[in-house]
Amino acid sequence: MSIQSTIEDKLQRAFSPERMQVVNESHLHAGHHHEDSGHHATFDGSGETHFRVRLVSPSFAGLSRIDRHRAVNTLLAEELEAGVHALAIEPAAPGEKTRW
Repeated sequence: MSIQSTIEDKLQRAFSPERMQVVNESHLHAGHHHEDSGHHATFDGSGETHFRVRLVSPSFAGLSRIDRHRAVNTLLAEELEAGVHALAIEPAAPGEKTRW
């Protein structure tokens, strides 16, 4: 299973979102420098290392923006430790304005 599929599955089970998009943005970061095991390397843009997570979920109602981000980061801690370098999170409760 791909990292993206794993992320989508975890988010679906944890938050039962009304709308969800998980976008692999790794290719947008080609040429950026990453610290990997103490070595500086130029990222080639391949793989599954940078994601944008967009969620509209009743689970976020009444939570602050920080608490929403914390909930997603906690859920995906294993993926973040295993090589996902960046996670852009756009959480919203139903009825809140989104940019997507």
